[in-house]
Amino acid sequence: MKFWKMNGAGNDFIVIDNRDGTVDAAQWPRIARTLCERHLSLGADGLMVVERPANGGDYRMLFLNSDGSIGEMCGNGARCICRYGYENGLAGDVQRVETTAGLVIGWRQKHNWFRIRLNTPAALELQKPLDVDGRTYRCSYVELGAPGIPHLAVQTPDLAGQDEAALRQLGRKLRYHPALPKGANVNFYELTGPDTVLEKTYERGVEDFTLACGTGTGAVVTVLTLLGKVSGRNVRVRMDGGELAVDAEAHDGRIENLYLTGPAALVCTGEILDKTILDLIKKQEEKA
Repeated sequence: MKFWKMNGAGNDFIVIDNRDGTVDAAQWPRIARTLCERHLSLGADGLMVVERPANGGDYRMLFLNSDGSIGEMCGNGARCICRYGYENGLAGDVQRVETTAGLVIGWRQKHNWFRIRLNTPAALELQKPLDVDGRTYRCSYVELGAPGIPHLAVQTPDLAGQDEAALRQLGRKLRYHPALPKGANVNFYELTGPDTVLEKTYERGVEDFTLACGTGTGAVVTVLTLLGKVSGRNVRVRMDGGELAVDAEAHDGRIENLYLTGPAALVCTGEILDKTILDLIKKQEEKA
């Protein structure tokens, strides 16, 4: 089983081509948990499986988080899989990628630089009050696509100076907040200048901070654009893994088009030994 290891602004993924249907769909959650485990396997934030298209796209992307749960879509992952699709002849400079959250359009801008149209915000609640440990946080809730990728945007002054352990604990409590039936990715952010944002995301499915979150940047810029805090044009979002650019086109109080631009790096390619996968899966089942 051949794989590509890729990352988008530090958000890292394993990509496997399953267009021939060799692996049954029911096996992917266990395979994802196995392959994404760091130290014992390849290690990654998520697994992306390339499948045959079902609705007129060039191909379909099945996204699984490192805990084996299915993700609706992944912005950094989508840019990476667009590079995979281009370099493996699945699509040209413009491609249509089917995802659980809907169709994603991608454009190749240069060798390792891709722009994608994120799923349109389908649910939005600005300045939603959420209580944690006796304190009320004003969090904006955004779902991108349908079914939507749930995000919270939490304004956090002096984000770079925050204690990471305390912020992680808060992120975990907000991620599982009872007011959020689907849970949420929690995006802490600080507006650091005109159209510049610092962001740190606690991701569901990884259950920790990641170096970057593409859909998270889209959610934060959606909120800031609608609140009139940024222009919505080429908003630069800096995370631990690098910088991404977001464009949000607003009309009549809603976002109609949302674009994410940034790098898609190829780290290595290789082959996974099937016996190794099965052995690791067996060990995981024994631990469970």
